[in-house]
Amino acid sequence: MPVEFISAINVNQSNELNRLRRFEIDLPFFKRYARALDDYGFDYTLVPYASPAHDPFTVATAITQHTERVKPIVALRPNTMYPTVAARQLATLDQLSAGRAVVHFIAGGDDHEQAREGDRLPKEQRYARQAEYIEILRKVWTSTTAFDHAGTYYSFEDFVSVVRPVNGTIPVSVGGSSPDAYRVGGALGDIFGLWGEPLRETREQIDAVHEQARLAGRSDRPRIWVTFRPIIAETEELAWEKAHRILGVLTDSGGAAGRFARFRSATPANVGSQRLLAAAGRGEVHDRALWTAPAKATNAAGASTALVGTPETVAAAILDYIDLGAELVSIRGYDNFNDLIDYGRSVLPLVRQELAHREATGRRGEIVSLDAGLDQQDLVAAGATVVAS
Repeated sequence: MPVEFISAINVNQSNELNRLRRFEIDLPFFKRYARALDDYGFDYTLVPYASPAHDPFTVATAITQHTERVKPIVALRPNTMYPTVAARQLATLDQLSAGRAVVHFIAGGDDHEQAREGDRLPKEQRYARQAEYIEILRKVWTSTTAFDHAGTYYSFEDFVSVVRPVNGTIPVSVGGSSPDAYRVGGALGDIFGLWGEPLRETREQIDAVHEQARLAGRSDRPRIWVTFRPIIAETEELAWEKAHRILGVLTDSGGAAGRFARFRSATPANVGSQRLLAAAGRGEVHDRALWTAPAKATNAAGASTALVGTPETVAAAILDYIDLGAELVSIRGYDNFNDLIDYGRSVLPLVRQELAHREATGRRGEIVSLDAGLDQQDLVAAGATVVAS
């Protein structure tokens, strides 16, 4: 299966750099943003979840009505919706979008945030509940006769849904960096999401997920998703100047952890954030272009490590992770709308060009600018998306 790219939706022009602190949906901007995801070659867009924020199911449905191909990934916390309801809502979204729905499970890494919506289960039990939830979803999507369920966290009788996913099921993504996350995601996930750690640690995480898939008796393995916040410019020097300007905004008390800073705990409780901070403690720059300073500046509140450099450098860094086994790459900037356009013009085509070169020739090539006068006939024939820079 080819490598695919993920972005994230914005409902208005607020971002971590302009710090507008707007929360209402700006409908013209939202439509333009959604269409740009299609126009610039993204395959998916994450629709995130936060206790004070907009409903991701509604936002995802709106995305599908303004796009033709991008697939919304609905972030779902099991405590917020009964699984039979979620199964029908996801299948309805899938039908409205001609089979584009994806769901990403968040077990919940912050006890305080979970308690805001009445969830007081300890973390280990949250993952056990998530596993039961996923199994119920899949049974609802496939069962044609009514069934009962008597589990640890959910119990119901005589349930059947007539709302079927277009392709019989919906891809299930699981994220996390703890042994419980690896166990549940390795056993049940179609996709497993990781934040952008150094290559060595990422390899260890991928191996852990694959081992759990093996222990669960699977003949396949989850597709691996990695996430970065790229910062690009025409030269390395300009990229790093831009990176440090962004860091200055992030370290300012007003912009320290994004638009929902006041809703987050001061000390990260989740393992993923702890791992990003540990990487930052070991060094500011890792491997080819991974920059950990933004994670330190924001207390690793979410995916917060950057890839810094020219489009060629960032594309090569992304390919390093693809070579480890990543099949989905999430790249989201700090100036979200303009960054997604820049990535679509100058990063995605380079990655796809190199992958097509490998397929056509059986060899790895050098990442070069798209205006370097390449003979692109074989690359296009192999499925590359080639545009002029």
